[in-house]
Amino acid sequence: MKRRTAREKALQILFPLDREEYNVNEAMNYLISDEEQDSFLINLVNGVVQNKEEIDEKISANLQKWSLNRLATVERTLLRIATYELFYAQDAPSSVVINEAIEIAHIFGDDKSGKFINGVLSKML
Repeated sequence: MKRRTAREKALQILFPLDREEYNVNEAMNYLISDEEQDSFLINLVNGVVQNKEEIDEKISANLQKWSLNRLATVERTLLRIATYELFYAQDAPSSVVINEAIEIAHIFGDDKSGKFINGVLSKML
């Protein structure tokens, strides 16, 4: 699976992360067939789930006039994925991680999502 596809799947899997009844394994089983199992995707999803509190703190520290809870779910989820990649996985150049997050935001978010995500991620670095 291409990393772009894995990032899009991760967004779909992690989208309901803030719900109390969320179960990451059920979400992965529902959205990914056995032949689609990909180590990058699995590491990305599990990494975000395991480091959610620290990731959320990093994001919150770089938001201006916003709180994490006020963000649209797409932006919040993409920021979590990109923050995990930038500070925990570190296996892709930061410019690639940011560009991918912006491109995916253009697909799943609104017309301002990409610019917002770019601003927050750039400030983190």
